[in-house]
Amino acid sequence: MGFLQGIFHTLSLFPPIPFLIVYFVVLYRNKNRKQAMELAMDVTTFFLLFSVSALFNNTFQNKFGFYLILLLLLIAAGLIGSAQNRWKGKVNGKRLVRAVWRLGFVSMALGYIVLTFFGMVSYIIKMM
Repeated sequence: MGFLQGIFHTLSLFPPIPFLIVYFVVLYRNKNRKQAMELAMDVTTFFLLFSVSALFNNTFQNKFGFYLILLLLLIAAGLIGSAQNRWKGKVNGKRLVRAVWRLGFVSMALGYIVLTFFGMVSYIIKMM
């Protein structure tokens, strides 16, 4: 169990690693760049969720990061679902989940970059 936990922690610490692994494995097997990119984004979002929440908690010295991200994803789901209902008259659950999950990937990838930068800057300032 410790081995799997170590792998999970490593992949959560460096989310670009699972993205690259999934992307190149799927690209090698299927030769379809779009499918490889979509699956890599979907898998990496899971690891970004934990990574960004940990970075948020460390940067702002609190324990609310994971819940904040979940809250933002639920708000996005409500807004996108409402828009789907107004445009089409019904909500397509599969498209809703996929849209929120991919939007989460983009926002958490940006959050990962920003929080990593701020974390490094704050660490350097503390060390001075």
